[in-house]
Amino acid sequence: MSTTTPAVDDHAVATADTVQWLTAEQQVLWRDFLVGTQRLADVLAHELEAQSGLSSHEYEVLVRLSESPGRTLRMAQLADHLAHSRSRLTHTIRRMEQSGLVVRTACSEDARGVNCTMTDRGWEVLVAAAPGHVQSVRDHLVDVLTDEQFRALGEAMGVVREHLTGGPCHVE
Repeated sequence: MSTTTPAVDDHAVATADTVQWLTAEQQVLWRDFLVGTQRLADVLAHELEAQSGLSSHEYEVLVRLSESPGRTLRMAQLADHLAHSRSRLTHTIRRMEQSGLVVRTACSEDARGVNCTMTDRGWEVLVAAAPGHVQSVRDHLVDVLTDEQFRALGEAMGVVREHLTGGPCHVE
């Protein structure tokens, strides 16, 4: 029986014997990231809801639609742009339809597809909500960091996003 440690496949299930544990510094940084991002998301969501009545998910849907030609995206594309599941998106869009912020229509290019379009009311709500939300983002993130820290954070999270959406961890 061999006494050497077997090579660890990138996709193998790690065990206590095979995992490369975090260093003390990495553990501190990881926990700072974890707690900091959760608290930031909570504060931004709370302030957005208090100022505009929109959830953070609803706001992001409106932003993505506002940036699209005709303020329209296929539901599948919209889901790919957002950091939540297709099921959650469907529930969010249903609520937004009931509020008159968006409408869903059949996709003329693909009978199986469904388009989501921002209404004029959705545009008005987004225009009213955006200044307060942007100020909250500045107050709690952008202006707290130096330009270099903010750039490094954005670049690092871009690498993580790409890994999770286009790399080996991507789930279709």
